[in-house]
Amino acid sequence: MGPPRSKKRKPSFRRLLKTSSVKLDNKMKNRRSKQENTDKKHRKEQKKLRQALKDASIRTPQPLERYKKRPEEEEQEQEDEEEFLENLPTDMLEEDDLEQIRAMAQKASFVTRDLSSSGPVHSKKRKSEQSAESYEKVPRKMLKQQQEKEVIHLLPIKDKKRIIPRSMEKPVTLKEEEETEEEDDAEMEQSENEEEEESAVLLTEEEQEALRAQRVTERKFRIAGLGSDIIADPISNIKKLKELRSMLMETDPFVAVTVRKLVMVSLLEIFKDIVPAYRIRPLTDAEKETKVKKDTQQLRDFEAGLVSQYKFYLEHLEQTIKDWKQQKEKRSQAVGLQSNRSLADVAVRCVCELLVALPHFNFHNNIIIMLVPLMNDKARKVSDMCCEAMQNLFKQDKLGNASLGAVRVISGLVKKLNYNIRPEVLRTVMSLRIKEVDLKRDTEDTAPKKKFMNYKEKRKNLSRMQRKWKKAEEKLEKEMLEAEASESKETKIKLHTETLNMVFLMYFRILKKSHKSVLLPAVLEGLAKFAHLINLEFFDDLLNVLQNLIQSGDLTNRESLHCIQTAFNILSGQGDVLNIDPLKFYSHLYKTLTILHAGAPNEDISIVLRCLDVMLTKRRKQVNLQRAMAFVKRLSTLSLHVLPNASIGIMAANRAILHAFPKCDNLLDNEAQGSGVYLPELDEPEYCNPQSTSLWELPTLQRHYQPVVRRFAAHLSHGAPSEGLGVLGMDLSRRGPVELFEDYSVKDMTFNPPVAAPATKKRDYFTIGAALLDQELKEQVDRVLSCVEEGDDASLDFSQALKQSPT
Repeated sequence: MGPPRSKKRKPSFRRLLKTSSVKLDNKMKNRRSKQENTDKKHRKEQKKLRQALKDASIRTPQPLERYKKRPEEEEQEQEDEEEFLENLPTDMLEEDDLEQIRAMAQKASFVTRDLSSSGPVHSKKRKSEQSAESYEKVPRKMLKQQQEKEVIHLLPIKDKKRIIPRSMEKPVTLKEEEETEEEDDAEMEQSENEEEEESAVLLTEEEQEALRAQRVTERKFRIAGLGSDIIADPISNIKKLKELRSMLMETDPFVAVTVRKLVMVSLLEIFKDIVPAYRIRPLTDAEKETKVKKDTQQLRDFEAGLVSQYKFYLEHLEQTIKDWKQQKEKRSQAVGLQSNRSLADVAVRCVCELLVALPHFNFHNNIIIMLVPLMNDKARKVSDMCCEAMQNLFKQDKLGNASLGAVRVISGLVKKLNYNIRPEVLRTVMSLRIKEVDLKRDTEDTAPKKKFMNYKEKRKNLSRMQRKWKKAEEKLEKEMLEAEASESKETKIKLHTETLNMVFLMYFRILKKSHKSVLLPAVLEGLAKFAHLINLEFFDDLLNVLQNLIQSGDLTNRESLHCIQTAFNILSGQGDVLNIDPLKFYSHLYKTLTILHAGAPNEDISIVLRCLDVMLTKRRKQVNLQRAMAFVKRLSTLSLHVLPNASIGIMAANRAILHAFPKCDNLLDNEAQGSGVYLPELDEPEYCNPQSTSLWELPTLQRHYQPVVRRFAAHLSHGAPSEGLGVLGMDLSRRGPVELFEDYSVKDMTFNPPVAAPATKKRDYFTIGAALLDQELKEQVDRVLSCVEEGDDASLDFSQALKQSPT
């Protein structure tokens, strides 16, 4: 039999993998203790290092104490020194050695050591036996006063016998390099200009003019060369942009103004060409420390240099404008006060171009803040330039970010100046591209929101696998939305809503506080344009204010027409739900039609045409037949004494009214349709009995000199048919009244369409010669003419040439 089997069971593999909790706790305690010891050692080393740095800063050598001596003692020392020098064997010494001995004799260290030093007099250890600990106590950075160039100490190399210290010069940053280079350039230019000025004084005027032309040509070639290099390769030649920008500080008085203007315009075009289509953000500290590829680093350097130079350029433009506004001379005295105005004009033009061309780039808000106060400047040229630039910005801004920033600054300026601004500043807001805001509308008009399910909804409605797929799908959709370059519709509407709220806030403040100011026309024009976007809560108050303004009698015809247009724009949009009958506005427009200007400044007609479209055509269900017929009759009377383009627009409005109210064709009949007599002088359209008259103006208009007026008059005489006899052509029927009024304008003093020249009549050409005369008569005429030339008396007898008739 074999040995007895052991009753102890062998541990299984699963059992061997098990570790007791005691062992795990011991491992954790060991790790913690090791970490604590490591941290403790690190703190001690840091403390020693700080103490070493502190000792090194205290250990700076101090001079020996010197006590003031009496004059007798000083004389005695001087005599002893002279005796010592005389007793020296100078015949055996050279001059250099003698000077060195004299210098050493004057120093205290030649006799004694530096008592303030805490170190030993003689080192017991040699350099080869120097330890690493003593090296660590030496400070890594020397004082700036003791070195010309700043040095960075690197980690030393430890050899078998010694420690080799290492160091390198601290790299100069881009900003410090630019500052030093600018200082050097300024010093060189100043010295060169002083020499040139001294030499130019001795020249005559012709020589000075030739010298100036030569210098301007040299500067032009330099500007052109730098500009072409930058545009050809902006990333590599970004440093040349700084060189070109330095020419903005041209100090040569002969060419300073011309060169600065050329450089301003050149930099403007260069920035418009090389600026990227995105905003450059500053790098974080972590991004700066991260190692990147060479191309990436080159791109970062380009972006940093571009932003820096662009900032310096804007600061120069702003300073140029400030110098002109404050009537200050430049520091260099190269540009006088008279030249500041021309430089400021160029600077303002450059700022306006940058405002419109680079709304997405850095410092655009700073440009807006710089430009908005200039919109209200006393100089008309500067103000108009800035207002035009702001209008162009509003027209081309599709997203709304730049428009919102500009409106904020304009609103702040209006409030700061207590509404004492030019109306043109307020009229720029009318160029905003706002067609939709965040109002209560039907769900069909707005795009549905993309809503993602939260965690509770997913767990309640979806299984585990469905949740997994849903999560991946939502993540993909979010990435797709982020990858899109266009802004979402919701963000755009939100920006437009905030912008329009600020605009209405300005308008309502002016209506409330300064309704008698010169800003009222601009406010009424703006309200007329954006009235359909006003919130429903303000309708009642705004209509009451407009009605009171009209009844006050302080408004001009155009201002009252703007009030009417605003009121009906409100009622034609969301105001459809309001049960309001604006009878007084109808009566006022009916009254105003007879006093409109019929000459060249007839722009009020376009406002009338817009009002008619809103009041009669779009509100056909709220207008009765009597009111519509009264307006058709008065408009036909008005079309007789206005310019041709106004007549065309008015007849186009009558055509739209006849289509909206077919029963108005009773005015084309000679027979009266009702009782009473037409009262043309009455200003109430409801009670003037328009059904008792006819449109006798149409036959008169059919004999108008303008062919389009004749066509419209004939069309209306046939009842404005859509087909058949008297129908209009497609070129006229598809255009609205306002469009026709503008198309056939006579602002350029030309007929539209041009009037044809009269037909030329055929002329009979006669041949002058002997073929038409009798031979005898011709000889007699020649004889008489020869006698006249010689001065003899002669008479022409035509009876001799007649043949005698037989009796």
